[in-house]
Amino acid sequence: MLTATQPSRTRSGGVDRTTVRVVDKTPVADGVVTLTLAAPDGGRLPDWSPGAHVDLTLDNGLTRQYSLCGDRWDAHTYRVGVLLEPTSRGGSRHVHEQLEPGHLVGLGGPRNNFPLVPAESYLFVAGGIGITPILPMVEQAELLGADWRLLYGGRQRGSMAFLTELSRYGDRVLVRPQDEHGLLDLPAFLGEPRPGTPVYSCGPAPLLAAMEAACAGWPARSLHVERFVAEDRGAPVRTTSFDVELHRSGRTVTVAPDVSVLEAVAAAGVEVLSSCRQGTCGTCETTVLAGVPDHRDSLLDDAERAAGDCMYPCVSRSCSDRLVLDL
Repeated sequence: MLTATQPSRTRSGGVDRTTVRVVDKTPVADGVVTLTLAAPDGGRLPDWSPGAHVDLTLDNGLTRQYSLCGDRWDAHTYRVGVLLEPTSRGGSRHVHEQLEPGHLVGLGGPRNNFPLVPAESYLFVAGGIGITPILPMVEQAELLGADWRLLYGGRQRGSMAFLTELSRYGDRVLVRPQDEHGLLDLPAFLGEPRPGTPVYSCGPAPLLAAMEAACAGWPARSLHVERFVAEDRGAPVRTTSFDVELHRSGRTVTVAPDVSVLEAVAAAGVEVLSSCRQGTCGTCETTVLAGVPDHRDSLLDDAERAAGDCMYPCVSRSCSDRLVLDL
């Protein structure tokens, strides 16, 4: 993932979650609903910043990651948008077909692996449900008086969520459904490289690949992306077993070549909250105390990989014979 200097990431180091109640469920586009969540006692929820996500543990046992897209100044509710995925593994289908107001769900986070860096101008490009993390970003940019524009694409206008909310920004927002305009014209929207102007994009893999190509001539770290699907990292560094010491638990587990670190740790009775299991959501981020991790995620930048002080055990492995994790 291409990033600029970021605030510190929130690290799990184990399970950190609470319970919230679904207080509203509203269709906002074809195949998209929003959930409004609140503490059962009506209390204050943790603060969050644009780009943050939460992990929802549904009552069918699945945990899924959703970007916060509501009013960050509302201290008592969160809002997330959920797309009904045609190839759903059970998460989005359960939300759409089973989850109703009054139901309780587990909440992890919020965490932010996609923070909005300070700047005087921004360019935003969203594809489909990728609008959810971008929505609070444009609100923040507007609040701060920054110069910004958003290009928002989708298959059809009816499948594009939050168009009414975005209409208040006028011509700063370009809505380009594919059936009306074809593929997004990224070079025309981006224009010439602009030093000091971060470019934020979230959406399906083809869009992000096109964004990387379109921003190839921009200054380093101009492009910030959030992925739904993991990048191909090729073969792991080592194909043999290695040991993982769980510092807080006082246990050592051996991780076989065909088992993830996350699975090995869970088999030892130590729970780490996880969601995507593809190295894209950041839910399972864990501090590394010793050893050299083999980073196989789609989140950390080159400097963070070189530091070697954290890893995502759902996909990352070890270059060294032994890793010591803060678990």
